[in-house]
Amino acid sequence: MRLWLPLAVFVAVLAIIAVALYRPSDRTVYSAMVGKRLPDFTVPALLPGKPGLASAAFADGKPKLLNIFASWCVPCAAEAPQLMTLKAAGVPIEGVAIRDTPEAMRDFLARGGDPYMTIGDDKTSAVQLAIGSSGVPESFLIAGDGTILLQHVGDIRSDDVPAILAKLKASK
Repeated sequence: MRLWLPLAVFVAVLAIIAVALYRPSDRTVYSAMVGKRLPDFTVPALLPGKPGLASAAFADGKPKLLNIFASWCVPCAAEAPQLMTLKAAGVPIEGVAIRDTPEAMRDFLARGGDPYMTIGDDKTSAVQLAIGSSGVPESFLIAGDGTILLQHVGDIRSDDVPAILAKLKASK
């Protein structure tokens, strides 16, 4: 019996590895802030003529989409058409640019369009971390009272737009 024990342990380890490889775990980092009020923040404007952003803007009774993005982020450029679609559908979109420059942002907006009412300059990622965002792009649907209703991790794709619009409509 003792002779077969090492073989049994080896087979068990192989089985565990095979299951882990076949069914990898979801490594998406979700914010613990969903369902809670947006933390207080104020970030200056990144571009002249486009205001900065403060958390107080999300407590005006109107739901909004908060998009965390950067001009250097390839998936952020990929989601630009969907953000323009949401803007055309009447969704107010506020932006927080992460570690960006005015020159790069102007080029980014010239290429993909400008869906943003405001673009705050988060040079140190302080706002991003405070709301529990782990990367760019990420979007948060914020209720009119400042409560975070929904977190969308990654770029918004065309098949995500109807769900975001439905959640926005339900929050009014």
